[in-house]
Amino acid sequence: MAFSLLRPIPVSPRVRARIERLEIPWNRYGLDPYGIDREELARFFTLLEFFYERYFRVTTAGLRHVPTRGRAMLVGNHSGGWAVDALMVIASVFFDLEPPRLAQGMAEKFLERLPFFAQATSRLGQFPGLPDNARRLLEDDRLLMVFPEGARGTAKTFFERDGLVRFGTGFLRLALETGTPIVPFAFVGGGEAIPTITNLERLGRWLGVPYVPVTPYLLPLPLPVHVVLVYGEPMRFEGTGREADDVVVGWVDDVKRRIADLIRKGREIRRGRLAVSALEEAR
Repeated sequence: MAFSLLRPIPVSPRVRARIERLEIPWNRYGLDPYGIDREELARFFTLLEFFYERYFRVTTAGLRHVPTRGRAMLVGNHSGGWAVDALMVIASVFFDLEPPRLAQGMAEKFLERLPFFAQATSRLGQFPGLPDNARRLLEDDRLLMVFPEGARGTAKTFFERDGLVRFGTGFLRLALETGTPIVPFAFVGGGEAIPTITNLERLGRWLGVPYVPVTPYLLPLPLPVHVVLVYGEPMRFEGTGREADDVVVGWVDDVKRRIADLIRKGREIRRGRLAVSALEEAR
């Protein structure tokens, strides 16, 4: 039996009920074709429930834009020294979407080199960031989570927290190739959860990670701040994925601008200047 850090966690009844509603083809051993472990996933969401609802007190808006079935690509900004944003996105579509879905991301490749992490992430449906993995998930009508900024995004300092750095273009070409709608989203508050002053890249390389964030309180652990997650209307692009670079870059910039607008809305919600109900009613 594989080692699991999550094994001691008892599964909550609420999580158990929602796990059973996931439209995932489990076999008699509780595994899906990708090797996702149903029991491991249930323990993971039981732990995540605390962070989503109590620790970060996540406010989620626009979830109606996330398709409840079929392939879709959730594309958003990276924020916070560690992948707090990815965890909260996964939690939002599991706890608040009806019916619940599992958002599956492309894990950073360095995780494959860390003890236990490669196996643990794959059992939870998060796979190495390879194009073939992403394409296969979309062709199987899964919900793919993408952060086009990559590790550059999580490396933002506190003063850069709500900005956007360069986007890769691979996600847009993949959406074109597979006919996948892009659902843009903004995660706001991650920069306050982990207020990075600088990043120690040399120490990170020694530890096998891209960098180690330095915060005012030294330990790079997230603070229990209120965060906001805003989903926007799906964006659809027509093409084959073999378009000229300047065409694809133009479409990527369209997605980037949409995410920047959602970040502004998320900041207004977080400051109490925009009610979630008003945003939900807006077209």
